[in-house]
Amino acid sequence: MPNPIFPQPEAPAAVSPIRVLLVEDHKMVAEALGAAFEEFAEIDLVASVDSLAEGLAAAEEHVPDIVLLDRRLPDGDGIEAITKLRDVSPTSRVLVLTGDANSAIAARILEVGGAGLLLKSGLLDELVTAIRGVAAGDIVIEPELLSGALAMLAGNPGGAIPVLTLRERQVLGLIADGAGTDRIAGELRLARNTVRNHVQRILAKTGTHSKVEAIAHARKNGLLERP
Repeated sequence: MPNPIFPQPEAPAAVSPIRVLLVEDHKMVAEALGAAFEEFAEIDLVASVDSLAEGLAAAEEHVPDIVLLDRRLPDGDGIEAITKLRDVSPTSRVLVLTGDANSAIAARILEVGGAGLLLKSGLLDELVTAIRGVAAGDIVIEPELLSGALAMLAGNPGGAIPVLTLRERQVLGLIADGAGTDRIAGELRLARNTVRNHVQRILAKTGTHSKVEAIAHARKNGLLERP
């Protein structure tokens, strides 16, 4: 019987695995990733398909947390399919795998709502770290590519110039430097939930829908300058 005076501590809540859909037409790569993901309890590969058509159907069926998407597929351009993927599974975030990358490719991905870009030549640990980051709401792109991509996107028209607090500008500045939630929390000595709350307020004030849009808007309007 439980002791009413000295109650037992509650067991920690189980963490749900990150549900991943892989869209990759190279069978060897797909099989290698599938086998590798089995070693990570935090990743649940819900489906592996080799075309955009199958990817759209699988995304609608499984509603994965992450769609790991090859950029070049037999039936089309993966980047052009991001909007369709988000239409059939709005809560899914898309991480693009590619053999080559530049700022223009990164800008295309961000413009259509993608959450990141990773080179296929990278290490498995880098991919797993990227999946974790994207699942946590981060944008995962090499800082140099991200900087160039944001410069391209900054030319898009934005809304009225918002008034951000000093803390909001600090958070936005770190995001623009490529920092994820954990790094921002560490540098500013904030809780992760507090960082997320700041991000939500920044998005609301700037009238944007993602961190990338907020950064582009802020750069255009000088909001990343020191207060």
